[in-house]
Amino acid sequence: MAVVLPFAALCYNAERVGGLAQVVTQPYDKITPEMQRECLQRSPYNLAHLVKGETKAGDGPADNVYTRAAATLRDWQAQSILQRRPAPAFYAYFQHFSAAQPSGVETLTRKGFIALGRLEPYDSGVVFRHEQTLAAPKADRLELLRATRAHLESIMMLYSDPQRRIEAVLEEAARQPPAAQVEDEDGVLHQLWEVDDVSSIERIRQAMADQKLIIADGHHRYETALNFERECRATHPGREADCSFALMTYFNMEGEGIVILPTHRLLTGLPGWNREEFLAKAAQYFLPARFPFGDAEDTQQALARMQEAMRTAAAPALGARFQSDAAFYCLQARSDLAWDRLLPDLTPAQRSLDVNILHRIALARCLGVDEESVKNERYLSYVRHWEEGVASIGKGAAQACFFLNPVRIEQVREIAFAGRLLPQKSTDFYPKLLSGLVLYPLDH
Repeated sequence: MAVVLPFAALCYNAERVGGLAQVVTQPYDKITPEMQRECLQRSPYNLAHLVKGETKAGDGPADNVYTRAAATLRDWQAQSILQRRPAPAFYAYFQHFSAAQPSGVETLTRKGFIALGRLEPYDSGVVFRHEQTLAAPKADRLELLRATRAHLESIMMLYSDPQRRIEAVLEEAARQPPAAQVEDEDGVLHQLWEVDDVSSIERIRQAMADQKLIIADGHHRYETALNFERECRATHPGREADCSFALMTYFNMEGEGIVILPTHRLLTGLPGWNREEFLAKAAQYFLPARFPFGDAEDTQQALARMQEAMRTAAAPALGARFQSDAAFYCLQARSDLAWDRLLPDLTPAQRSLDVNILHRIALARCLGVDEESVKNERYLSYVRHWEEGVASIGKGAAQACFFLNPVRIEQVREIAFAGRLLPQKSTDFYPKLLSGLVLYPLDH
């Protein structure tokens, strides 16, 4: 069963820091070097000083980015920059944003709540992952968690509640003015309310008790928390319960505002790259449609035609643009092939994903880019926006860009609950959770 607990969060004193906009950040793994510099300069109290601090020359065991984060966290609490809320609560968390949908741009509201979630090993049948993790990010986050003994950012979890029982409780809380409100750099409005009455807390806990959960964002942080809990069991017998909960934000996968963006792939530096040879090999597996263009306006029209062809294809379909070729391509998987024989280790749900067809067929079979190269991001980089991929080819920064349709939440659910995984960077849930609204120190 899924166990969620209310808690007295550690929160910024907005008056002391000049407003929340000065101190909140995107999640640590979304902070680029440019964003890091901007956040660190924006305010001496910006959360990036804790979750994405600067490494300095001469760092060693006694003084490094992790020990400085721990000292800074203690100092901010001593100065009342961060203050503990007076009573345990769940925190209703609403995100208002705009997103492109097939029918056009829509304004949506994603309604969730922040709580302490009990850590469960994957074999318990309570928490399910959908992406593979890498060792380096987990080692980094584990060092930070050891030093600070605090969960500084939340893990995004999905539950299933077609009746929207929990959202009804959250909407009751949202009738009052929010306890915190801030707009981020993407124009997303984040609002927070405390849910501290006994009745509402119990209604949420009961509705969550029989849930199976999917990690949407934060796989590395979840597995880091599991590793830390195992350390606590080994080094502090009897106190492991202190480490058995982590900061989690829960959203209903049947609710409004579950938006998954595609993450497109740029191919760079592949030895022996040849567009004609690739297309010749790809013809064994794909039916290509070519959309040529001339000027800039024509480019946008050709891009739109490719997107429409991808979206309406009767089989998994990839988009592509190649260096020195004034055209977009839609590569639709051929229906006359025995895909179950080509990809026998994948389930039908996995074979329905454009991203798996890209990785297993276009990259591996047609280009020789193996799984290890993909895992280590050799030859591949990632962009969220279609236009960013187009521009990279236009200025000669990449050999090819492969475009993907977004993964649907139904596909994520089916694959995750079957105990299977998607390739890395298959899902980009939008918007991201804003870091810095609430923190959870383990030492009370």
